[in-house]
Amino acid sequence: MPDTPSDKPKRRLRYSGTHPRKFDEKYKELNPARYGADVSRIMASGKTPAGMHRPIMVKEILEVLAPKAGDIAVDATLGYGGHAAELLRAISPGGRLLALDVDPIEISKTEERLRSSDFPPEALLVRKGNFAGLARYLAAEGMHLADVVLADLGLSSMQIDNPERGFTFKRTGPLDLRMNPQRGQPASTLLASLDERRLAQLLEENADEPHAALLAKYLVCEQARQPITTTTALAAAVTQALDALPGSISKEQCDISIRRVFQALRIAVNDEFSALETFLRNLPLCLKTGGRVAILTFHSGEDRRVKKAFQEGFRNGHYARIAEEVIRPRQEETRANPRSSSAKLRWAVRS
Repeated sequence: MPDTPSDKPKRRLRYSGTHPRKFDEKYKELNPARYGADVSRIMASGKTPAGMHRPIMVKEILEVLAPKAGDIAVDATLGYGGHAAELLRAISPGGRLLALDVDPIEISKTEERLRSSDFPPEALLVRKGNFAGLARYLAAEGMHLADVVLADLGLSSMQIDNPERGFTFKRTGPLDLRMNPQRGQPASTLLASLDERRLAQLLEENADEPHAALLAKYLVCEQARQPITTTTALAAAVTQALDALPGSISKEQCDISIRRVFQALRIAVNDEFSALETFLRNLPLCLKTGGRVAILTFHSGEDRRVKKAFQEGFRNGHYARIAEEVIRPRQEETRANPRSSSAKLRWAVRS
């Protein structure tokens, strides 16, 4: 009996030309287990394969956290799981890792990858939630206090690369920017609700954008003319606004401003600063005496808050030691992974 159409195996998606252009055409990068050689070549060229994330400053983080066998560890921002995998190795045997993330799309994929390794099941606890509630999650698992805590505040590459998430202006996608698309409002809705004064304030406070007033005025006018609902439409509007400045502005400067606008909206949509401040305020209550915390930041608003919280914690006796200077990625890492270039690492030790 001949096969019916539904019985035939589906052919793999093919792309036109010599290189894939769309995210869903990058099937080799999205399946590293099957196409390992291709993924290795991409990483060797200094790029991050689609759908993957390369953990940043792993060596430096392990040095300042000094995790050891039997420790209770926390990865407060699980992401792709690169840092979590290293922590699991360091605290084995006998240790336990609590991993948190708000992203419902990526968290299950990461847990599956981690559980495919040789760690005992009880060594890893993965929970969907915001790190602002770390004390509550520790208590719920009977851990109460941790030996080491890591928080990587950067956006994961798999979120950036997927245009459907709306985090990048390099490909057309919905202007969403939510870490958890199941909660809250997308950035397009927020942008439509802001007047010129409130938008300018948001661009200044969340991204230190020097052209905040100009961009706010133009974007509000453009929004009134035609709703801005896609990533590329927002990028085009920012470019057009900057073109009105006296003198020329380079493409690099323009791209930086576009990134700042996206950053400002993303921070607002996800209420990131409020969550970070709550996390930092409760952090000493989550650490054992001598416990260590390391935090990776990627822009000035985050770093200012971490630095201030650690300094205050040191003055009031919550921390015995804190990083005197920020730690930056090594030159060889920024060459191999350009997305690490803006990273800053700070640490503290509980009194």
